[in-house]
Amino acid sequence: MKTMKPYYQLVLLVAIMFGLGSLPLLAQEEESDAIRPPFESAMLIDNQTTVVYSPKTLEFNIQHRFGTVENGYDDLWGLWAPSNIRLAMSYSPINKLLVGAGLTKFNKVLDLNAKYALLTQTRSGNIPVSVSYYANVGVNTMSKDNFDKGGDRLSYFHQLLISRKVNYWVSIQVAPSMTHFNFVPSESRQNDHFAISGMGRVRVAPALAVVFNVDQAITSHPLDNPNPNLAFGIEMSTSGHSFQIFAGNFGSLVPQYNNVYNSNDFTAGEFLIGFNITRLWNL
Repeated sequence: MKTMKPYYQLVLLVAIMFGLGSLPLLAQEEESDAIRPPFESAMLIDNQTTVVYSPKTLEFNIQHRFGTVENGYDDLWGLWAPSNIRLAMSYSPINKLLVGAGLTKFNKVLDLNAKYALLTQTRSGNIPVSVSYYANVGVNTMSKDNFDKGGDRLSYFHQLLISRKVNYWVSIQVAPSMTHFNFVPSESRQNDHFAISGMGRVRVAPALAVVFNVDQAITSHPLDNPNPNLAFGIEMSTSGHSFQIFAGNFGSLVPQYNNVYNSNDFTAGEFLIGFNITRLWNL
């Protein structure tokens, strides 16, 4: 199914940036009152966090997903099955802004992305949550034989990230999102898709935490509705590294593909093992 070019994507981005970013006085809080980041990385399992690094910070990220585990020993619980990988880099050129790009094996997707910190939770409680806005555009770089028009390659993802650091041990986040594909292969799917995610991090030691992530579709498609995602694992972190290993249902590594096309069903044991590795440099 094809639609007109989604110029409203840019309108939505501008509206959110100006609407939330202009909340009076709240965004004017002294930076010295800001809490330490609620998460150790800009990404937790399958979703972005509200974290935006300080200016002149460079991030290199490796995301890897093995195949699903239901075949057991036949493919070594997914380790010998076809796997997916994404290599990405992000940089904070100015305060509160993170921009980046990534390459993903499945569908040969190139994604360009940006995240802006709209609000930061404060110790005084005047600002009770952190709020960031994340958006990307994905370009499917497979052979042109797969597309009628160049614009059919494009997809867009918008997400509003709202987190709260409850205390030293616990951080939580909720994030509604909207996806748009310029082209979907049949009438069974709509071009626009809304979803919501929830995640949490529970510290069990200074450098070790239990993490979880839940994603649920809101949009109902005529056919082929995507399955929800349930993921859980552990995170080990230092000042410059974050390593997360987990089991979950999402196998794609670009959020719009995960949210619209996920066919793995956790009730059928269709989990897969994945890991994320993040390395930071202060330039």
